Amino acid sequence: MADRYFEVNKINVRYGDIQVLWDIEFTADKGEIVALVGSNGAGKSTTVKSCAGLIRPFQGNIRLDGHDLTGAACRTFIDHGVILVPEGRQLFPSMTIYENLEMGASSKAAKAAKKDTIERIYNWFPKLKDRKNQLAGTLSGGEQQMLAIGRALMAKPRVLLLDEPSLGLAPIIINEIFKELTEVNRQLGMTILIVEQNARKALQLSHRAYVIQTGKIMMEGKSDDLLHNPEIEEAYLGGKKK
Repeated sequence: MADRYFEVNKINVRYGDIQVLWDIEFTADKGEIVALVGSNGAGKSTTVKSCAGLIRPFQGNIRLDGHDLTGAACRTFIDHGVILVPEGRQLFPSMTIYENLEMGASSKAAKAAKKDTIERIYNWFPKLKDRKNQLAGTLSGGEQQMLAIGRALMAKPRVLLLDEPSLGLAPIIINEIFKELTEVNRQLGMTILIVEQNARKALQLSHRAYVIQTGKIMMEGKSDDLLHNPEIEEAYLGGKKK
């Protein structure tokens, strides 16, 4: 595999004695949006957690801009700019929107840029600015997802990892969030890896994509090509749209 900005090279992962990922391999260039799509239980979340340092592969390696992060603590991944927006958001419900955003700026560089970063986030997600003093636990699901993404952006990520960001949200909210992710990518040139069961939305958002099935990469290509691939349409997109 040629050197790329973010590389996952043949990682294998076990839960106890049960292997769940086999030789997972994909790349993302700087400023590229890459999607990992597949059905529930295919291994998507395990893959993205491995990319964030939450799970350690027993084989293979993960590299960012030439630095081997394999086996490092999760804090090391964060310090190198690999930031995860977890499934379920995992906010601090008894803290305000503003306080949750502040929690994301943990590094020295992020703290120095905190004021400017918050203003950018408020521009992308105006609802957060309007309710900055509201407790996170009282927000709707869509607002909580916006806040979770905003908190991750406060860390000034080099690679933003998103684990099922559309889960449980209404279509209109999904469209709004994905539109702003496109803006984040365009304005900051940020590398984004999105793991999604909603394959159609993920393929519409991303530049390239990989299809995972039972812990293995089964197909890869440009997202637009996969979006119009009859096999993908049948398996993941509910058949060809009329």
